[in-house]
Amino acid sequence: MGHLLGANNLHLEFPTKVVLDSLTVGINDGDRIGVVGRNGEGKSSLIRLLAGRMAPDAGEVILRGGVRVGMLDQSDLFPPDSLVKTVVVGEREEHEWAGDARVRDVITGLLSDVPWSAKIGDLSGGQSRRVSLAALLVQDWDVIFLDEPTNHLDVTGVAWLADHLRRRWPVGSGALVVVTHDRWFLDAATEMTWEVHDTTMDIYEGGYAAYILQRVERDRSSQVSEAKRQNLLKKELAWLRRGAPARTAKPKFRIEAAQALISDVPVIRDPVTLSQISTTRLGKKVIELDDVSVSFGDTPILKPLTWRLAPGERTGILGANGAGKSTLLGLLSGSQKPTTGSISRGSTVNLSLLDQRLATLEEVANDRVSEVIARHKTSYKAGGVEVTPSQLLERLGFSSAHLSARVFELSGGQKRRLQFLLELLREPNVLLLDEPTNDLDTDMLRAMEDLLDTWPGTLIVVSHDRYLLERVTDQQYAILNGEFRHMPGGIDQYLTLEKAKDSLALSAITEGTDAPSATAPATTSSLRPGSKERRIAEKELSSLQNKMANIDQKLAELNSQLLALAADDYGAMGALATQRAELEDTKSELETRWLELSALLE
Repeated sequence: MGHLLGANNLHLEFPTKVVLDSLTVGINDGDRIGVVGRNGEGKSSLIRLLAGRMAPDAGEVILRGGVRVGMLDQSDLFPPDSLVKTVVVGEREEHEWAGDARVRDVITGLLSDVPWSAKIGDLSGGQSRRVSLAALLVQDWDVIFLDEPTNHLDVTGVAWLADHLRRRWPVGSGALVVVTHDRWFLDAATEMTWEVHDTTMDIYEGGYAAYILQRVERDRSSQVSEAKRQNLLKKELAWLRRGAPARTAKPKFRIEAAQALISDVPVIRDPVTLSQISTTRLGKKVIELDDVSVSFGDTPILKPLTWRLAPGERTGILGANGAGKSTLLGLLSGSQKPTTGSISRGSTVNLSLLDQRLATLEEVANDRVSEVIARHKTSYKAGGVEVTPSQLLERLGFSSAHLSARVFELSGGQKRRLQFLLELLREPNVLLLDEPTNDLDTDMLRAMEDLLDTWPGTLIVVSHDRYLLERVTDQQYAILNGEFRHMPGGIDQYLTLEKAKDSLALSAITEGTDAPSATAPATTSSLRPGSKERRIAEKELSSLQNKMANIDQKLAELNSQLLALAADDYGAMGALATQRAELEDTKSELETRWLELSALLE
């Protein structure tokens, strides 16, 4: 494994704060590194130092001769009069770049909705950001630094980026260093975690799930007394092990330590109890949409849909940018009138909307945080325990000094957290969240999820954060080509349906034609009822279901064997853990094929 670059005794400070002090670190061939930490701890500064974008106050960064370094910075911009085509592929002739598999993959994955001949200045902020990312990825680099690359990417784009980065270099070559708050992406694309904190950095083996496991175990073994933080970490650990075990199959950690850590952690959410409480607070009727549609002029946004929200329902809404997700939230909240159909609400509904505009804070921008909080309830019940608003603020990362600050002086992330708290203090029984994770670091995301776990109402979440959706919702719907569809297969099913349109995406860009519908795979016509191809597909689907059921039974048996083993029987545990990982990998492949067939047979 070759050494690519290193940093010795880095020191960086700003006028009011030391950011990094005496930090030494190296990057080798094959490294896939995720950088985490609270906002303001120096994550972006660290990778800018390593990439040569800024100079340290002391210390040095040493680059091996011939190593090519590329970086996506949050401030990267191209001249507004530049053409998309020129920014991405330069002056290369079409036959040259179109014959390059990497260039085709990047264009299809990131720019399917971006006009190839448009000027950068005519694009939205999200589109121009994706053009910058595409311009970086079409080139050859030995080390790539990415600063919040998933911003402005939807769930499909994030999945594509993770897959691209996994395939980009041969095993054991190239290096990736990424700063992101997207925890699903960290698990999918990285194999090592750097946690930046208190002017230094800790290194953990594995992606985000393994980082959580090791962080809890390391803190426990060193008898760290951060009770509140540890409770949140243990709670997330319990979800990672129970709710999504496939996430933790590959990282290298001691499985017996993980089992011991979660042995006394209760189920993350008790759906029966929450549903009972929600029904008591809401009654049986919440919000009912009957044959509702929305059009802007002659442009249909949402095709006729019927949806009856249930008490205690926890639903995630998926869809590409501009698909109509915020419009759907507007229908639920009453801010958007339907073009056709009717909407009715239960008499006891008390609804709150956490939107992306921070509009609720505009009228109190000059007030102190303590004054804003004092106008609301003096206590709030979280997890069956009465807490004060100040205690809730503390859980959301506010210090006592922040109470005397004026609202307009807060950072974007602090304003987002304050807005979230104010909505909770209103005690709604229907909560709509529109991209709630913007500007929040992973610690604050855990705190938000902790509060939502025990919130007993109807919860609707629109987000591109796959980890959050899988963590706090129990089912997902998607808006595809204006149609509102249930996704019983979850986000994986949605991604499979989205992939159906990718085969013609490249030609749509270069030829200026419309992209194909996400709901009409190119091979669907051959699967007409009664056809030989359809019978073969149905037979394969049935076989896949049987195979997955057998694997589930074997996994249950392995789990029982693991729990029955002695705590110091490391050899047996390692062998069983390897079997379990292999079974889960096989099941993942079967599930992917099952989703593909299900989409074609619909």
